[in-house]
This record gives sequence, C-alpha cells and structure tokens, in this order.
Amino acid sequence: MNAFLADSLSLAQSTIYAIPHQVSDHITFLSFNEKEFSLLKTAIETCRVVKSTYELALIQETNNVSSAAHIAVIKAAKHAENEQELEAIFLKTCVERGLREQAYHSIIASGTAAATLHYIKNNEPLSGKLNLLIDAGAEKNCYAADITRTFPIKGKFSTESKAIYEIVLRIQTECMAMLREGVVWDKVHEHAHRVAIAGLLQLGILKGDPEEIFKRRTSVAFLPHGLGHYLGMDTHDSGGNPNYQDTDPMFRYLRVRGTLPAGCVITVEPGIYFCRFIIEPFLQNSEHRGFIDASVLEKYWEVGGVRIEGEHPPRC
Repeated sequence: MNAFLADSLSLAQSTIYAIPHQVSDHITFLSFNEKEFSLLKTAIETCRVVKSTYELALIQETNNVSSAAHIAVIKAAKHAENEQELEAIFLKTCVERGLREQAYHSIIASGTAAATLHYIKNNEPLSGKLNLLIDAGAEKNCYAADITRTFPIKGKFSTESKAIYEIVLRIQTECMAMLREGVVWDKVHEHAHRVAIAGLLQLGILKGDPEEIFKRRTSVAFLPHGLGHYLGMDTHDSGGNPNYQDTDPMFRYLRVRGTLPAGCVITVEPGIYFCRFIIEPFLQNSEHRGFIDASVLEKYWEVGGVRIEGEHPPRC
C-alpha cells in the first residue's frame, strides 16, 4: 500500500499522511506536495479508545478465562511451595480453555515482593509469607485482559493485611461507581488518593490534616502509580494522552488524562504498597515526614503490597 501511494500520480496533489519511523526505507513520498507526519498516529490511537461490540466480546472472553485462572491459583496457593507453581497453574488454566497467549508477563509476588510494582522473578518460596499478589491476564486475537488480586496464602488475612485490603477495595468500589461518559479521569484518580488518605489516617500510618496531606502529595509514598489505563490491543493501550513530564508527582505516572468516552475500556487498579525504597525518602523529607507515623508503619512492612484490578466500560 505504501508503494502504491508513493507512486500514484493521481494522488500526487493530495496530502499524504504517514507515521514517522514506520515507513520502509525504500518508500519515498517526494512526489506529494504535502507530507503530514504528526496527525495520523494520534488519530489511530484516538480511534482505538472506543471499542466495537466485537472488540468488547473479545475482551470479555479473555476476562472470563483469566478469571477462571485466578480462581485456580487462589485454590492452589495454600498447598503450593513456590511462586512458579502458581504461575504454571495460571498458564495451564488459560491454555486448557483455548487461550495460549498471555497479554503480559505474569506477576506472582509473595510477601514483601508484592511491594515491587513490576515484579518478574516468580520463583521465590511461599513459606512464611503472608499474602500473594497475582497480576495476570490472557490474550485472544490480540485483545488483552488485565486482572490483579491479592489474597492471604493460608486463607486468612492478618489484622494489618485485612485493614489495607479493605482500604484498597473501598477505593476501587468508589472509583468504579464514578465511571461514566465524560468523567474526568484525573478527578477519579484524585478521589482514589483521598480515600487512601482517609484510610491510612484511620490506621494511624498517616497523621495530620487530610487536606494538607493531599496538597503535599504525601499519599504518593503509598500509592505511587496511576489509577489505571485503557485496555484493548495492548495491555496499556494507546490514546490516553499521558504526560510523563508532569511536575506533579500525583499525576506524573497517570496513563490516561482528561475525559472518558463511552465505549472505552479502562482498568481501575488502586494499590497501597509498603515499599522501603519509595517510602523511606518521604520519611527523610521535611515536607512529608511529619505526616507519617514511622512507629505505626513498622507493623505494616510485611504486608508488602495490596492491589485490586479490574476493567470497566464507562456508562453513558
């Protein structure tokens, strides 16, 4: 097609649209009077955000299979000895249901490893660990699922783990309820932080005025990533207009900015993490350390991290 367009005299007076760095070396558009290399990529990404009924059905199928695989892992965890056993069970369950391909490399993180956002080892022993975080999803015809669950390995949460889980679940439930056509995703993300602040204040991990904590962005120490992302042909799908140069740490890693259209599929994945290399700089910073009770925090390091993730199409 590129060769045809490049050589077509009948189109030579038109504007040719192309994506930079994705044109073969042997193709030239010199015969065209106007060349436009900035709009096409954005146009394609924007179109990908809104899904057809067929696309939604594919995503639903990947979710159905992935959900069955998550349940299989939860059932097996109590008697498993290593993270890799549980990864194998997830893959087996997907393959036997017809989905061999995975949307991304699974995260099977036990104990404090759950505080590592993109943990990849998946080979540590489970003995002596409190919780397991599994972030895994299958793929069908290039369409992805993306699901995360956190649960107690032996079937019962510790007091601290249960408290954190309930905060994260509250965040997800309330943020899911906000989703509708035209909602500003940045505001949903802000709400996630406000709920996290309220919960952590109640536990005594945070202290002080909640509005001041929000303004100082101290909650980023515990919820350092964006609330979610578009889902489709990529796990982190295109069209979100992120701004990774944003100087505001609460929004820097937000993969979607602005209003949500009807027909998109977006994940809601709040988490609260006890990651030493993220939190300790906050404890050493004069702007933040007064809002964190280090003595209470000591009881929560072993929780590791709790994340709950599902996807949702905004309502009209």
